Amino acid sequence: MKGRIVILDQLGDQQAACLIVDGQLVELSVDPITDAPLPGAIYRAVADRPVKGQGGMFVKLPGGLSGFLRQTGGIAPGQKLLVQITGPAEPGKALPVTLRLLFKSRYAILTPGAPGINISRAIKDDDARAALNEIAQTAMQGADETLGLILRSACETAETEVIAEDVAAMRDLAEAVLADLNGGPELLVDGPGAHDLACRDWLDPEPDEMMTEAGGFETHGVHAMIEALCVPRVGLPGGGHMMIEPTRALVAVDVNTGPDTSPAASLKANIAAARDLPRQMRLRGFGGQIVVDFAPVPKKDRAILDQVIKAAFRPEGADVNLAGWTTLGLYEITRRRDRLTLADLVKIPAP
Repeated sequence: MKGRIVILDQLGDQQAACLIVDGQLVELSVDPITDAPLPGAIYRAVADRPVKGQGGMFVKLPGGLSGFLRQTGGIAPGQKLLVQITGPAEPGKALPVTLRLLFKSRYAILTPGAPGINISRAIKDDDARAALNEIAQTAMQGADETLGLILRSACETAETEVIAEDVAAMRDLAEAVLADLNGGPELLVDGPGAHDLACRDWLDPEPDEMMTEAGGFETHGVHAMIEALCVPRVGLPGGGHMMIEPTRALVAVDVNTGPDTSPAASLKANIAAARDLPRQMRLRGFGGQIVVDFAPVPKKDRAILDQVIKAAFRPEGADVNLAGWTTLGLYEITRRRDRLTLADLVKIPAP
């Protein structure tokens, strides 16, 4: 099954969406069962108290919720703030929030406090970049000088009027929110649900097929793909496998070669595991510290594996830090928690 397919469907009572590329599940979004705040939501908050030793402070959110803000410079208790949820909260912990707001749509990102106009580096054509810069300059005329704009890669194939309307809508929203500091804690902009997220972020490049009718998951075997993500064992080409097991402190990954006893078996299994690891972490919703016990290889082969790991995680951007090898021969990675774990979201439906 070749090509890109975006499917908007449901899992039980929850909205869900997935992106399948050449028959492989590469993105999955499921609305939470509870009314938990969604990443991307923007709140008017009130600074509460600094936390000594943790380099941050708590902020009061509506409904008795708390956020944890790492930026504290110049903020006094009781001060009104605009904050954005950056990820889910672990049980019993405050929601991670930031003062660096992003107003994101399919074609544009408005960046308060980061002025300037930028065009996605994925757009290489000079004429296209010049035309988009002209659209952006026109759309941002009269805007506050501290409000920046990024035109996303989807703009390359979009109509001028569509881009201009999208930027105008995001600018209006940003300006309205930035001016709304009066009052107590309040939700100002909700985060995107599963369907909204898919339509915002997964349509570039344009999918070969987009399914919006109920039953798309069943048609393309998505339930089986999700079930495979709910077990620790992940099969690898050549008969090897890796075990992915979360603990309270970290995510442990163990790579095994299986029945292959050839001299190259370990390197082959490690390369296959490294290439699939970003997808597995993303789809399972795992973050924090990740420790990988690769199959034993000579130290001279680590350089090859290093290059594979870096290439595999490069699309993840700043969300991932490759800490590298420990003295015990383990490989350490940290990944920002940007979603709830799949186990917290999904009840596997009966076939």
